[in-house]
Amino acid sequence: MNILLINVCLRPYLNYVTFPIGFSYIVSAAKRAGYNFEILDLDIHRYTDEELEEELRKRKFDIAAFGCIVTGYKHVKKLASLIRKVNKKAIIIAGNSVADSIPEILLTKTEVNFGVFSEGDVTFIELLKTIESGGVLENVMGICFKKDGRVVITPRRQAIPDINEIPIPNYEFFDMEAYINKAREILAEPYPIPQSQIRPFFINTARGCPFRCTFCYHVFKQDRYRFRSPQSILAEIKELQERYKVNYVQFNDELTFFSKQQVEAFVNEIIANKMHFYWTADCRATLFTRADVGLLKKMKKTGCVALGYSLESGEPDILKSMNKHIRVEDFIEQSKAIDEAGIGIKTSIVLGYPQETLETLKKTFDVCYDLNIYPSAGYLLPQPNTVMYVIAKEKGLIPDEEEYLLKAGDRQDFTLNFTQIPEDVFQNEVKKHLKRISDKIGLGLAEGQLLKTGHYKSKHLKTGLPYNI
Repeated sequence: MNILLINVCLRPYLNYVTFPIGFSYIVSAAKRAGYNFEILDLDIHRYTDEELEEELRKRKFDIAAFGCIVTGYKHVKKLASLIRKVNKKAIIIAGNSVADSIPEILLTKTEVNFGVFSEGDVTFIELLKTIESGGVLENVMGICFKKDGRVVITPRRQAIPDINEIPIPNYEFFDMEAYINKAREILAEPYPIPQSQIRPFFINTARGCPFRCTFCYHVFKQDRYRFRSPQSILAEIKELQERYKVNYVQFNDELTFFSKQQVEAFVNEIIANKMHFYWTADCRATLFTRADVGLLKKMKKTGCVALGYSLESGEPDILKSMNKHIRVEDFIEQSKAIDEAGIGIKTSIVLGYPQETLETLKKTFDVCYDLNIYPSAGYLLPQPNTVMYVIAKEKGLIPDEEEYLLKAGDRQDFTLNFTQIPEDVFQNEVKKHLKRISDKIGLGLAEGQLLKTGHYKSKHLKTGLPYNI
């Protein structure tokens, strides 16, 4: 059985790429299970449609598998169609939230044969074994497929209790130098060391999130939040240092730190192991207060250059509708503490809840303006299986689900208007506020740079430390 594993390019219009962590776990699981496979990395190579078709024709495969988030549905449909054109008999498998959140659409509107969800690195291997042996597909937990014209969704697989037991990814299958060089390009200035000396990489330290925001969807939303031990994380970093000389780690999680005890344990382990590297992480906006400046300074001494945590809105009623469980005051308090410790700040905001007005927009941007933080701003983009998606359908904003998914892109694109603000007025107001923040902290962003996907090169005004927006 010949297997082709494909890393999908979600944003072909952007120059930067990030290492496909989830995909790397699937690749590593296939290797451990003894399967022979080839990898086609579309994010690194960026083939044209004609070149991709040629690449597919070069390869002999019985199964083609890939994963993608649900907002990349259009890429999944296009890729599956091309695979079917090249190989009529191929079994096509898709994973990640495009399978988890829209199984019926995926299986009825595309050429995909199977969807994989709930602990994909286990489920995918069990599915392969069942296909190979001709076993009963209904016995494989965490998949969907069509049988006799109907969509079958098997029971969700139980979450892996201890993710420390999952082996770290096998990096030898990837062009690590390409990923390290591409990651270097998106780091914000000023750099902690000369840019040419930075060797950055992305690591996953947790699965899921303990919170249930009404606009957010991720594949572990139905599972409890699980996180790796400091020992497990540092073992992976040590290997990356030894093999690839990585010296700048970006923790790529829904939530890296949920408690101060967890933070303390992590920084203590760095110190105990006498390890040296720069790092960024994500936390809750309620985690630190001014009383924690000492802990934050300790984090900085171990290499922390930036922390990310979301404001989302400066309007309490909207925060309540988001189910955020934070107060604006919490965000402000934490930002001042982090600023005092000399650590950079990154945050995001979600614009366009039904209660949004010109006044609530100003409230949100004023918080960022007063704290000298340029936010990652995006419009509300309802994703399937979220509260806001249901509301959008009830309001008649999504009359055709596939049509909506085919045009869905990034949250920086204005897709649906839940508010009473005219679309042009809304967008102009957002740009106006972003421009005044950019001007205040000296970013000098042009109008076309104010609101777009990607990482702006900028700096925190008071600390001069880098953060990615």
